[in-house]
Amino acid sequence: MATKVFMEALSPTMEEGRLAKWLKNEGDVVKSGDVLAEVETDKAIMELVARGDGILRKRLIPEGATAPVSSLIGVIAAKDEDIAALVASAGAPAAATATAPAAVPAPAPSQPAAPRPVPARSTVAVPSTAPANGGRTISSPLARRMAGEKGLNLATVAGSGPGGRIIKRDIEGAAHGVQLTAHGVPATGDRHPSTVSRQLAVGDYQDIALTQIRKTIARRLAESIGPIPTFYLTAEFDLERAAEMRAAMAAMGDEYKVSFNDIILKATATALAQHPEVNAHWLGDHVRYWNRVHLGMAVATDDGLIVPVIFDADQKRLSDISAESKVLAKKARERKLKPEEFTGSTFSVSNLGMMQIDQFTAIINPPEVGILAIGAIEEKPFVVEGEVQIRKRLRVTMSCDHRAVDGAVGAKFLQTLRRMIENPLMLVY
Repeated sequence: MATKVFMEALSPTMEEGRLAKWLKNEGDVVKSGDVLAEVETDKAIMELVARGDGILRKRLIPEGATAPVSSLIGVIAAKDEDIAALVASAGAPAAATATAPAAVPAPAPSQPAAPRPVPARSTVAVPSTAPANGGRTISSPLARRMAGEKGLNLATVAGSGPGGRIIKRDIEGAAHGVQLTAHGVPATGDRHPSTVSRQLAVGDYQDIALTQIRKTIARRLAESIGPIPTFYLTAEFDLERAAEMRAAMAAMGDEYKVSFNDIILKATATALAQHPEVNAHWLGDHVRYWNRVHLGMAVATDDGLIVPVIFDADQKRLSDISAESKVLAKKARERKLKPEEFTGSTFSVSNLGMMQIDQFTAIINPPEVGILAIGAIEEKPFVVEGEVQIRKRLRVTMSCDHRAVDGAVGAKFLQTLRRMIENPLMLVY
């Protein structure tokens, strides 16, 4: 009996998936549990497995196409079994929507009566570059898709992303004969950013289809910033003692090294445990106050923002949080997070300090009722006991859902957080 291959809900919030890559060809023998394809969900690249034994008789959508959850995308059956009715009921490949980015250069008139012609795209030979990581080419899903459309071999493209990862700008550069360094500038010649933009631009504009994660970000944040009555509280903390503790821990050995971000995560989790009114979800007709602290940490990837979760963060040692946050951030950037690793947060933290952003406001991730935005650590003059000293200072801004969190409630939470960060030995036990 034939087995239908459906686009499965591979993450709790997934509504559609993009078939990134078929791993089985039509005619291949498959067994239940075999990986049929890689699917780009709204959060990560996941494996789609076979639910029956037989032969993959039909692939109903091509690589790079999207399909709604529960739609039929393939058929597994015996060699001589008639599957015509199943294929017809699926509406053939037209049921899926192609999401390949369309580069549509359109002429734009420089004057109303004299349209400017669009330059033709030329083919440029790209110098061969040996792939890193033991012969395996590391690339983002968007880069792989663009390379396929442009007819580029990823093995010939030098990656400028983290760890030599090939990202969007590398494909754009390779298509026009420009090789980028790890900092995203041309390897030779003029390095001025405006010159780079002119070198990479073809036509007047380029339309790039949204990735699944970018679609979800757009939908979720539109749900947040409009309906949620948000107010913001900003505070500045002293990090001198935290810096001293961090240096002392580093001197004890590599296993004790922690970052300022690790200290902030631990302090936030500890403060949340003391303020359950902030560690909460707004659920329409009631508020759920959580007894456990599951801390979301926003991680920027090539394809958008994702928030892996440190579960029971208030119960974990500072060194444990440091190790876990590094693993989660790495998996997030490689799109290898499992659904259970990016769902279930009760409060979130977003840190842009490493990008030298002094202060910013973050958008609440519903149904959470707050999020903490962390700015850069600065050395600045500050009055201590009547004397001006140069101190390490940090600004944080808390976004609060006023339906659940009042101003005084948010202020008390920040007071507790201040005590934790300015007296960091309270975090070590």
